[in-house]
Amino acid sequence: MGNDGFSAAEIDALRVIAGTMVPADAGLGLPGADDPTILADIVKSTGRDLPAVRTALAAIEARGFAALDRDGREVLINEIYKSGGPPMMALGRMVLGAYYRDDRVLLALKQEARAPFPKGYTLEQGEWSLLDEVRKRPALWRDDRKELAR
Repeated sequence: MGNDGFSAAEIDALRVIAGTMVPADAGLGLPGADDPTILADIVKSTGRDLPAVRTALAAIEARGFAALDRDGREVLINEIYKSGGPPMMALGRMVLGAYYRDDRVLLALKQEARAPFPKGYTLEQGEWSLLDEVRKRPALWRDDRKELAR
């Protein structure tokens, strides 16, 4: 194992699947999600979603993914993503999260290659009265501060 819980075969399958989900675009100078740096980030950040991602990889492989050509792989990924439930959602979240954290992708999208905090982003003020109905609702939680004050 090693590699944050993935076997070498799982990482190889993940590389091909991620590259199918987000292919490189040479015209825009964008790497695919199968780029070694992005793939390493996917593997490193999987954490508690490892069982779900493994389930998604196995489901994709069970449908003959490896034997398909590029177009067939894209069709299969799109089909299984629609009906794959939480495992496929976890896989998609891992792939897209790592992809959009990559500095090269952020710069190509004309975004600063930095975390959103602590510098932050300026947001336009919205219409705060839209929250009035939410504010009128009773609390959905127990206020421990009141419990501790007793």
